[in-house]
Amino acid sequence: MSANAANPLNLLGMSRQRLAEQFEQWGERGFRATQLVKWIHQRGVTDFSAMTDLSKVLRQRLATEATVRPPEIALERGSDDGTVKWVLRLADGNAIETVFIPEDDRGTLCVSSQVGCALDCTFCSTAQQGFNRNLTAAEIIGQIWLANQRLPVPEGRSRAVTNVVFMGMGEPLANFDALVEAIDLMLDDNAYGLSKRRVTVSTSGLVPALDRLGGVTDVALAVSLHAPNDALRDRLVPINRKYPIRELLQACRRYTRDGRHHHRVTFEYVLLAGINDQPEHARQLIDLLRDIPCKVNLIPFNPFPGAPFVRPSMNAVRAFERLLAEAGFVTIVRRTRGDDIDAACGQLIGQVADRSNRPARMIRLHAELPLRPGARA
Repeated sequence: MSANAANPLNLLGMSRQRLAEQFEQWGERGFRATQLVKWIHQRGVTDFSAMTDLSKVLRQRLATEATVRPPEIALERGSDDGTVKWVLRLADGNAIETVFIPEDDRGTLCVSSQVGCALDCTFCSTAQQGFNRNLTAAEIIGQIWLANQRLPVPEGRSRAVTNVVFMGMGEPLANFDALVEAIDLMLDDNAYGLSKRRVTVSTSGLVPALDRLGGVTDVALAVSLHAPNDALRDRLVPINRKYPIRELLQACRRYTRDGRHHHRVTFEYVLLAGINDQPEHARQLIDLLRDIPCKVNLIPFNPFPGAPFVRPSMNAVRAFERLLAEAGFVTIVRRTRGDDIDAACGQLIGQVADRSNRPARMIRLHAELPLRPGARA
């Protein structure tokens, strides 16, 4: 790792371990990393000269060779229901979106992990914008850092953000290394101190990466399922043609089977009128998930311009919910938040400045395994 005045290290996304390694390369004691992490993430300080428990020599070196640079806030919008959306401008001209959802007992930040998304789910506006690149760990952590700087701290809490969900733009497991480094900082008691149950990684089903995740952490897991059979999921979630439902559910079982992983898997299911919201779909879903410790999060479709789908009636949503509940499943209908500022689930679009990486990304992603027999590319 090298840096200079023209290309300084952005320390914002570096875990305490990586910072300690960097300091040791500079001839500094590793414990300085803990001090620096507290200044940056707990106190929100970016000016090295203000970090008074660091030596003057180290502060001067940091000022010359490093920086703490979060993304720039290009737009901040508040919803009538208290939801806040930020459009964040990145150094390369791309933009991502981050959403804060306040509740009485928590403050949940929905963060992005990529500029755009390569998975091409047909009901998601983010996927329709194309794909440019992965976010760095600094760009991921920068979202929680900014939110904590911008938001008031409710009485009885140490900071505004108490929960983080990787449900913004992008597929988190397709950006594995940056995801894990960002999670390390979120869980670090010297940084954000979040519990593993308060950090949720949502995936559309990258099975090999899900197995890797289970080897390094046991944060909460959410799976974007959206269909109870392969034929329908192939249409809605194209990555299913690589990793069909059977393989995905086996990976979910592996993630939860040992003693470290006590929480249930949350299965996310966007309800599309006349497509996947019928009673037979609910019964198929019941059979599919019967032996997996889980809860089901039903999400009535949030429309976006040009979308080929329609939001189901609340009668259809409640009927679907009732069938699952009667079968013994913990079932939640997600209340739409922030739809008046296009901050609801599936509505985030940001700005993808250059989408030319999307076809290459799809080729690399889809080349990991052959298509299963009968699936269409």
